[in-house]
Amino acid sequence: MSVSQVRAAAGANVKASHIRYLVLFMLFVVTTLNYADRATLSIAGTSMKAELGLDPVMMGYIFSAFSWAYVLAQLPGGWLLDRFGSKTIYALSIFFWSIFTIMQGGVTWLGTGAAVVVLFVLRFLVGLAEAPSFPANGRIVASWFPTSERGTASAIFNSAQYFAAVLFTPLMGWITHAYGWHHVFTVMGVIGVVMAFVWIKVIYSPKDHPRINKAEFDYIEQGGALVDMDQAKPAVAAAAQKDAGKAKWAYIKQLLSNRMLLGVYIGQYCINTITYFFLTWFPVYLVQERGMSILKAGFVASIPAICGFIGGVVGGMISDRLIKRGNSVTLSRKIPIVGGMLLSTTMILCNYVDAQWMVVGIMAVAFFGKGIGALGWAVVADTAPKEIVGLSGALFNMFGNAAGITTPIVIGYILKETGSFSGALVFVGANALVTVISYLVIVKEIKRVELKPI
Repeated sequence: MSVSQVRAAAGANVKASHIRYLVLFMLFVVTTLNYADRATLSIAGTSMKAELGLDPVMMGYIFSAFSWAYVLAQLPGGWLLDRFGSKTIYALSIFFWSIFTIMQGGVTWLGTGAAVVVLFVLRFLVGLAEAPSFPANGRIVASWFPTSERGTASAIFNSAQYFAAVLFTPLMGWITHAYGWHHVFTVMGVIGVVMAFVWIKVIYSPKDHPRINKAEFDYIEQGGALVDMDQAKPAVAAAAQKDAGKAKWAYIKQLLSNRMLLGVYIGQYCINTITYFFLTWFPVYLVQERGMSILKAGFVASIPAICGFIGGVVGGMISDRLIKRGNSVTLSRKIPIVGGMLLSTTMILCNYVDAQWMVVGIMAVAFFGKGIGALGWAVVADTAPKEIVGLSGALFNMFGNAAGITTPIVIGYILKETGSFSGALVFVGANALVTVISYLVIVKEIKRVELKPI
């Protein structure tokens, strides 16, 4: 008897299961690990900088290596997800980014020039392997959650970036302090390899999951979840497989010509500028500009991260509560995004205070606001054409993570020219303001995009 037959036999009167929350928990755990592996270099960076003799611009380029590959691989990664499904591609992604993370610890045995080159290449490969991760998150949320729950679900997995800092930044700071920076990469990589095998055992699509019952399946399907995303092959998807390259670029052209989506892409780029400042230069800022030790910076960085995590969950809950009260998706998504990003601009005030506790407090407020406003993936789940959710999410993520290329490099040049982080904080805060403008002026109604036949 198939899974669907067992589910049908269970009857409609059975209390709904809650397997979607287990799936969301796995997304949260894997995304936490994802961001922890991205942040390894920022924690180890101060020690590496001293040992390898790197200047700020060189560090900026090494920080950006991840994002060069991550951006370039977004569209191929999205196509792979739509072609082969989220479970398999995501498992391979976790495994290979973890292997490349482990290998980064070996650069300590190389000479300075070789270490810089190898480290850049390995960070590039980590970015290549992680490329399908967030489009996969978006696909899984779209297939497992009804519209009225997507804001919270997307906010929870997206807030894992802050939880990664809360959980792993102090751990990585302690490892660096006690055993040396190269051990950070080894520990994080091993954890990831284990998680890849756990993922294979736990994750299924809604139609295939052995533990979901009919009541939950019907609830999420009737609420707008794309439950047959990895089973059914719509006519548009079939055309894409017949002439994949031609179809893919035709769809991308349609997405890029949509004003609403362009506004969303611009907003995500600016939001991720704040994210990549936190993932790359923020610990260095605490050590270099504010005189903290590496160990202290590791723990202090977790305070804004906790606030960002709380803000992320609160933003999703506010958005979904507004929808359940009968407000439009447009209003329900824009209110937290605009309000949160305005709050993020407060980080500029750090330039006008000297006390460490005030700096940490202001950053905590700013990242709380950033967490509230980081609802881009909920918007993707609301707007992506159902035939190409993976590809649409990949294009969104490509635009957003272009900030991972520009942010570390721009800040590196600002530091080299000015010797201070003051200009860097203005640069990051200004991006929060651009997000507000984008959602208020460019993005009009938030709705699902309908593809034109090709």
